[in-house]
Amino acid sequence: MAKSNISKLLDKHDNLIHSEMMKVVSHVQRKEDDWIVNTVMVEGYDVPFKFRRKKAYKNLNGCQVNLTYYPIVETVAGIEFEAMKVVRIKVA
Repeated sequence: MAKSNISKLLDKHDNLIHSEMMKVVSHVQRKEDDWIVNTVMVEGYDVPFKFRRKKAYKNLNGCQVNLTYYPIVETVAGIEFEAMKVVRIKVA
């Protein structure tokens, strides 16, 4: 049986995490230079999930999504914040 794209990604990158059927409780988009930065909050997590796109993304509030992501630390005004960088998002 052939491996799925997700399995190949997870095998290749140690820190990568894949979660399915996660409920989005908040989705915000904002423009930053030539990019649209999307921030998604997921039920049961206190950490934002972030991804960038060239175009606006559909509203994900209340949707179930499958996410492939890895943890990152962002520094804002000298304070470190944990976040998740999304490399793949798909409505379940």
